[in-house]
Amino acid sequence: GASKQDVREKVWDYLEASGLAAFPRPVHRRIPNFQGSHQACCSIKELDVFNKAREIKVDPDKPLEGVRLAALQARKTLLVPTPRLRTGLFNRIVPPSGATKEILRICATAQGIKEYSVPVGLDGKARVDLVVVGSVAVSEKGWRIGKGEGYADMEYAMMVSMGAVQEDTPVITIVHDCQVVDIAEELLDDHDLTVDYILTPTRTIKTNCKRPKPQGIIWHKASYLCYCEMLEKIPILKSLRYREKQTGKDVTLRDEHSDLANATTAAASNEEAMAENTRPQAAMGSAQTGRRHAESDSLSPRLGGSAMITTVYVGNIPPSIRVSELKCALREFRATPLRLNWQGAQHRAFLDYKDKATAESAVSSLKGLSLGGNTLRVELAKNQRNKGQVEINSQK
Repeated sequence: GASKQDVREKVWDYLEASGLAAFPRPVHRRIPNFQGSHQACCSIKELDVFNKAREIKVDPDKPLEGVRLAALQARKTLLVPTPRLRTGLFNRIVPPSGATKEILRICATAQGIKEYSVPVGLDGKARVDLVVVGSVAVSEKGWRIGKGEGYADMEYAMMVSMGAVQEDTPVITIVHDCQVVDIAEELLDDHDLTVDYILTPTRTIKTNCKRPKPQGIIWHKASYLCYCEMLEKIPILKSLRYREKQTGKDVTLRDEHSDLANATTAAASNEEAMAENTRPQAAMGSAQTGRRHAESDSLSPRLGGSAMITTVYVGNIPPSIRVSELKCALREFRATPLRLNWQGAQHRAFLDYKDKATAESAVSSLKGLSLGGNTLRVELAKNQRNKGQVEINSQK
């Protein structure tokens, strides 16, 4: 009858009480570091799956530091998830040219991950040959329990979505022997990641796990409210959902339709206004190459030159992105403006909203949105509407 949290607490308590816990402490609510973690990590060099791998994803947890070092010493491409996925998916660790053993040792630490890394987004074309995750507890059957926040499961699901891992990509975890425990199968959910190898200070366990690994994010099991809360923590989720929807995947949330039914019609009217204001110019796009092209005409009567109109700036738009793709993303994230001013040649656009509150809400919704491999820059425009007109610097 033990829950996942019961198992976690038992392991954490034992590590602390037995003197096996190592920095950082206390180990509670963490992927615990332990005495002998470096020894356990070094045994990965004896595995064929490590020696054959060219690109390895290793979690940033302290007990996995030895694996990160081994990967760097073997001149493998090392990917480390960004902490709590706040700013993206991966960082690729890039040691300086001619790095000494000591520099490589620093690159494997939390400090090194910050100083010697470059971001890799959903369109980064990563091809991961081996995944190494931390665990609080794991069974010899390969069933894993993390610290309870779900980031390892989320990272793996994202890698599936971007094509970075395949069904046969091996997963390894590094734990102390006392963390290898019996886990009831009924505790496992469909989104839980399983492991193929367990490395401890004294053993290498091949689990031969037959339970399927997650095949991406299971959108229909997530409630709309939960999704909105997760967006505050993991903005890249918006880009992932949008990307999967564009490929035809059903990304409907569990109670999304009922939420939409109860929503106001403001977004719909905004979308209609944008369509009316942008339609005349859409057919002219190909004739406007190299020139400033505004997807708008004179102010529509419904705007009435109101001084309340607030403009949002969208920058860092890739050259490959068309205005139709941006409009689709705006509808997806319920940030449809009254008017869209498209300046593709300058890699930017300006969005008009009925008031400042609506504009600020749009900025919040679009935060972290990635299109064509670029994370868009979204903020309130510095020059706001004056006497019914948007102040935009045009090219001479």
